[in-house]
Amino acid sequence: MPEFKIKHLTQYTYQSPVRDSANQIILFPVNDAYQEVQTQDLKISGNPSIYMSKDYYGNDVGNFSYSSPHSELIILSTTVVSTRNKPLPSDNLPIEQQWEKLKSLRSNINFIDFLNQDMFEGIKELQDVVFASQPFTLSPYNNALNYCDYVFQNFNYIPGITTVETTSAVILQLKAGVCQDFAHILLVMLRLAKIPARYVSGYICPHKNGMRGEGATHAWVEAYIPDYGWLGLDPTNNCIANETHVRLAVGRNFTDCSPVKGVYKGLPQHLMEVSVTVSYEDDDTISEDSPTVVIEKAQSNLGDNSYRRHEDLMQQQQEQQQQQ
Repeated sequence: MPEFKIKHLTQYTYQSPVRDSANQIILFPVNDAYQEVQTQDLKISGNPSIYMSKDYYGNDVGNFSYSSPHSELIILSTTVVSTRNKPLPSDNLPIEQQWEKLKSLRSNINFIDFLNQDMFEGIKELQDVVFASQPFTLSPYNNALNYCDYVFQNFNYIPGITTVETTSAVILQLKAGVCQDFAHILLVMLRLAKIPARYVSGYICPHKNGMRGEGATHAWVEAYIPDYGWLGLDPTNNCIANETHVRLAVGRNFTDCSPVKGVYKGLPQHLMEVSVTVSYEDDDTISEDSPTVVIEKAQSNLGDNSYRRHEDLMQQQQEQQQQQ
């Protein structure tokens, strides 16, 4: 039973001091039969109180605020998690019965969000791939494996080419991206085939095996397989997500599972940097010199900010009053 120590550091650096920062964090690994959190330590700038709740999809969510002026915000989570191997689907049920079982879920409120597929420009390309394979002649399990392989084979892993806001249409045009982009394309294919699919955020813990996705939070997909449940599929590495994948949250897409997000009063220019390091609990591979991944960098021309417009207006009024 592997046991991993995960250090997740998020750092915001602002152009000038900001205040009234309100934040949401989803940094709490799932506890279930195949994953158990042994310890977790959270350190946040300003030492705020964290208010915990469950979201619609059952994820643990923390909310906190930081009112005082600050030039940076640091969130450090250090977690020890043990995982267990989950048996794979037996796939013994007749194929027609499996599809009938999935058909019965289309009006089930617990699955509707994971079946609905938004249409976008270029989606026909994926529709052609899905239906050219005559999906209903294969089991949902085998289809899921085939779609995972398709994304892996036809999309290039290129860090930095996309952002968290890049749409599926653009990813499809680029035929490239990172783990969250691979996951979003696989979600589209599974949902087109009427297989419930959900986005998963978390960590990959290969322990020096050189798998894609190390150094930052990872993303993959879970497909619902009849008489089995949710099966993790990692299209970035073309593998089944099992005991080397630590789950944080599930949802329809990245937006539902974003590890850290928030708002603040101040100028929009900021830098967000994330580093994730993983070791087995009995070794010492985590160091202070952890790899850093720049997740988001606000551009200098981001002027469409309501608070900034308000501040500019107030400054103009003060200058006019001084001139009178």
